[in-house]
Amino acid sequence: MPLKTFRPVTPTLRYKTVSDFAEITKDKPVKSLTEPIREKGGRNNQGRVTMRYRGGGHKRRYRIVDFRRDKAGIPAKVASIEYDPNRSARVALLNYVDGDRRYMVAPLGIKVGDKIVTAPDADVRPGNAMPLKSVPLGTAVHSVELFPGRGARVARAAGAQCQLLAKEGDYAQLRLPSGEVRKFHIQCQCVIGQVGNLEHENVVIGKAGRSRWLGIRPHVRGVAKNPVDHPMGGGEGKSSGGRHPCTPWGKPTKGYKTRRNKASAKWIVRRRKK
Repeated sequence: MPLKTFRPVTPTLRYKTVSDFAEITKDKPVKSLTEPIREKGGRNNQGRVTMRYRGGGHKRRYRIVDFRRDKAGIPAKVASIEYDPNRSARVALLNYVDGDRRYMVAPLGIKVGDKIVTAPDADVRPGNAMPLKSVPLGTAVHSVELFPGRGARVARAAGAQCQLLAKEGDYAQLRLPSGEVRKFHIQCQCVIGQVGNLEHENVVIGKAGRSRWLGIRPHVRGVAKNPVDHPMGGGEGKSSGGRHPCTPWGKPTKGYKTRRNKASAKWIVRRRKK
């Protein structure tokens, strides 16, 4: 799954790279497994812009991905590998023997025709789902639940994986993609293997228009604005603002801790920055 490069006939194409989509086996999604997305342009439920520099972008439909993997004991067959515009990973279409069809995040090495199953005694192969208590130590897993039965929340992006380090009592210790070591209940469901599409991190946008396709509008630095628009704006020539970094509303930024969730800190064994 290498990246596609271009001859530099324009400055834009000199560094631009795109995926060659060699693993994609089907162009269009299953209509019944999609739903429309209404773009908000960075606005909240009151219509106020709470996330700046968002808007536009290509029209998309959301693929309904099965993060619960609750069809226990029912085998399925991988029917296709598809592109998903809403996430960095690919999605795989599963055809269950009972006639049901669902999407899952496609792990690395999965192919059309592979057999997938969710069971505590399933084989330790990419794509199979099982609780952490059934996973051997040292195994790479992804799509891990934070709480049993609530669906996968951890390690769902392209190339993400967690490593099972230890089991003690009712809890297992996983090393997350950030390097943090965290406790999970052994009944939490996970999927064996690493998420596919590893080359996503090496993709170079290459041009401003491609960012607009993604719904990202131009981001203007504060020091490049006028004083009326930003506290760090203005000054003769190039200026660094003449003050500590701050938001457009004057609130100091940079260097402040942003984590406020102290309730879940008791599950962290080793922080990512240690």
